[in-house]
Amino acid sequence: MRAVWKGTIGFGSYAIPVKAYGATEERGVTLHQVHEPDGGRIRVRRVCEVDGAEVPAAELVKGVPVPGGDVVVLTEAELAGLPLPTARSIDVLGFARLDAIDPVHFAKSYYLEPEPAGTKPYVLFGEALQRSGRVAVVKVALRQRETLGALRVRDQVILLETMLWPDEIRTPDFPFLHEDVELGEGELQRAVNLIEELTGDFDPGRYADRYRAALEALIRAKIDGADVVQPTAAEQAEGVTRLLAALQQNVAESAREPQAAVGRAKVAAEKAAKAKGRAKKASAKVRSRAKSAR
Repeated sequence: MRAVWKGTIGFGSYAIPVKAYGATEERGVTLHQVHEPDGGRIRVRRVCEVDGAEVPAAELVKGVPVPGGDVVVLTEAELAGLPLPTARSIDVLGFARLDAIDPVHFAKSYYLEPEPAGTKPYVLFGEALQRSGRVAVVKVALRQRETLGALRVRDQVILLETMLWPDEIRTPDFPFLHEDVELGEGELQRAVNLIEELTGDFDPGRYADRYRAALEALIRAKIDGADVVQPTAAEQAEGVTRLLAALQQNVAESAREPQAAVGRAKVAAEKAAKAKGRAKKASAKVRSRAKSAR
């Protein structure tokens, strides 16, 4: 696992150094949008709705729309300058019973690993939480966002559960909530009895994701049956054509090479013969001048 955050669990002036790791991961099969005829992946591009131009990453900034159509642009420097007192600290605000916190508040789970220097106080804090039957209510900043959280122990590891703020939880307002629904005591008791008969210890291993299993089986069957699309088929075919053309050209050049070599040898021989002839003529002239001198 890769740490996604480093900081401390803070108790006033005392702190336990820890690293945070994502405690969960989704295992669903990722389905991409592709072009049906050739299987090419469909990509989403960043396009400005004002001029229709594709925008490079370097020109992207954060912005907040306001009434009237205006936009407040916020730079990374301005955002970095905002106060985040809990940016590197999990500040303990108090303690509560776990069953006193509605699960709707919980957002995401992180395992906390102690740094070597903080191992003993980390273990002591975890044991104290378990023995007291409490969780620590905390405040922490992850990814430039401050949030509430709870620290609890799972398998001897302290778990950080990030929580939603109260105003982030919607209030249901459905029509039936405003109606008077009468229930008979007998039918209510029968429903309670059925629930009690089906009640047992929660064992997540008893349950399976049947949709994911069926989807994976469908994909395997298509692979085994060669029912696949090759997005690069056209490029590969073009590459093969180019390779064969290059090999053909190589063969042709290789065939011409001996003839060219013979031609070059013939030219060289002719040049050598001419040079030899010129040398003989020059030698004859020298002998003729020598005779004239005698």
